[in-house]
Amino acid sequence: MDYCRKIGYIIVRMKKLRIYSLLLMIFSLQISYAQTEDFYGTTLDTFSYFQDPNTGLTIFPTLLVPLGGNLQGMGTAYTAVSSDSGYIEANPAGSALLSYGELSLLHNNWIDDSSIEGLIYTFRMNNLGLGFSGKFLYLPFTATNNWGEAQSKGYISESIATANISYRLFSNYYFDGLALGMNIKAAYRSIPENIYPGQSAITAMADFGLLTRFNLFKFFSSKSKNFSIGAAFKNLGFPALGEPLPTMFSGGISYSMIRPITLAIDYNLPVSLDPENFPAERWYMAAGLNIFFTNFLSMQTGFMVKENPRFNMGWTLDLSDIKLIGNYNLDLSGSLSPVDKFSIEAKIKLGFKEEMEKSEKISSLMAQGLEAYTKGEYAQAIYYWEKILEIDPNFTPAIEYIETTRKSMDLQQQMEKIQTELE
Repeated sequence: MDYCRKIGYIIVRMKKLRIYSLLLMIFSLQISYAQTEDFYGTTLDTFSYFQDPNTGLTIFPTLLVPLGGNLQGMGTAYTAVSSDSGYIEANPAGSALLSYGELSLLHNNWIDDSSIEGLIYTFRMNNLGLGFSGKFLYLPFTATNNWGEAQSKGYISESIATANISYRLFSNYYFDGLALGMNIKAAYRSIPENIYPGQSAITAMADFGLLTRFNLFKFFSSKSKNFSIGAAFKNLGFPALGEPLPTMFSGGISYSMIRPITLAIDYNLPVSLDPENFPAERWYMAAGLNIFFTNFLSMQTGFMVKENPRFNMGWTLDLSDIKLIGNYNLDLSGSLSPVDKFSIEAKIKLGFKEEMEKSEKISSLMAQGLEAYTKGEYAQAIYYWEKILEIDPNFTPAIEYIETTRKSMDLQQQMEKIQTELE
């Protein structure tokens, strides 16, 4: 019997490897095709509907560049996912639903010599989520005269600082609740005076978001919820140097029909607070896919449908308390020689062991309560389940078992009373 099981396991693994090999082959073919001259012309023709005369009318474009991690790997289709520190750029409500806190270090090699560095620290205390992040883009720049002679050199940079808070309402065992969140952000652009005077700028803005998770059309057993809905209104703030911020509304859904695969779709609508002078860009969409090969290895891919379409491919290596994420981004502004638009993220999980210990304690008490119940020791069973509620007051199964057991106790007492009267 063990031999048959091993053969069956090997066959299943071989089928999975074929699927994953096919996905990697498709990705390789796309990269090879992207090196041909026809790729750019064909892509522009295909996405001609999304060509937008209003592109580039807003300031601080760094706000629209994904910092990295799963957010970038899934093509920015992350409004409803927001399952790690990337929530701070996708949906500020995400921190209240995190499984554990994180300290993330990120590097994004964007276009040519430009790079983006980032730091995110986030944690959760029961239903309250908090987070802080810094994002820094820098680009070496040389100003030349009409004869091509260098006149001045320096760095052009943009810095974004973010503070996050969110809170979860109405949560229970079957429903993750409704999380509401807000980011407060400060942005600073530095352009040296010897390159272009009077172009440095500073401003402030806010993000607002909501996020909920529940079970819908779920075909696997797990405590985690398989369906999410999220919405965020981002970069609502003051203009800088007479130019508006890239304000945007994003709405998204994510769905896991089976445990290893999560599909997410986002709808993005740029918003202008001064449409007469600065009309908004067109709407666009993003779709992302996350596939778990094993408990420690997963792959992310995503596609953004807009004037400059963007394709992403990434991987995640989960080493218990440390997680490593790498991504490659392909669009019409990038280059394959030399290769740019890749990102890496290293994150340390915080509070993970405490969450695991809590879950293990609840599971142990639940098992002891069920064992006592099957023996007819109802009072003892209730004792164990009430201990669970001291750890997690919203653990609905314990509440339901206590109610059922008390009804059983009442019925038992009634039967004993009737039996006594008959005797």
